Amino acid sequence: MKILIIEDNARVSALLKRGLESQGYQIYISEDAEDALIMTDRISFDLIITDIMLPGMSGTEFCTILKNKQPDLPIIMLTALGTIDEKIEGFDAGADDYMVKPFEIRELYARIKAVLLRKSSLPKHHDARDVLQYHHLVVHQNTNRVFRDGKEIILTPKEFKLLVFLMSHADRILTREEIAENVWGNHFDTGTNYIDVYIAYLRKKIDKDFNEKMIHTKPGVGFIFTHNL
Repeated sequence: MKILIIEDNARVSALLKRGLESQGYQIYISEDAEDALIMTDRISFDLIITDIMLPGMSGTEFCTILKNKQPDLPIIMLTALGTIDEKIEGFDAGADDYMVKPFEIRELYARIKAVLLRKSSLPKHHDARDVLQYHHLVVHQNTNRVFRDGKEIILTPKEFKLLVFLMSHADRILTREEIAENVWGNHFDTGTNYIDVYIAYLRKKIDKDFNEKMIHTKPGVGFIFTHNL
């Protein structure tokens, strides 16, 4: 497994490199995001670990650009920025996980394993299940495009992933824990209101301009994606 670490603090990158190599990973280091983008064109990485505060291009900008080029390549953000808004910005850029410094290295090992496991279980973009359709809502997973009644709806990467999960389990009540585990990963902090925030974002884009609502709340239970209510 090849992992690219983007970190401009030489001490931190050296510690990460030593720790991850002890787990059997092949580690590459880049001190800035621009150089890292060039490296991703030349080397087939299995995972990217990036800081946000970088010289020149930020880790968030890097994440947005890379996810447009390689949407299946998982990215974990490591940063001292830990407010709710900052985390949401990271997830909106396409991050698969987000850890706030300082952190316990063993937790990073566990999160890497969880992210790689989720990646291995996802259908590839050339799979026959590329297109999801529920009544007049159509999702193209190979291009991350969404249409309702022929109108294109623009979603962030995390909103798109949430919608795909809801549509894949249409007509079934999903708990916040199920959504957290499958969209954000096993280590998502269910004590936060991320899920409700993203459900609200998705409702504004998927349901606001249409008479028939698709995303419904079951108080005290969770959410259901259906047209039957």
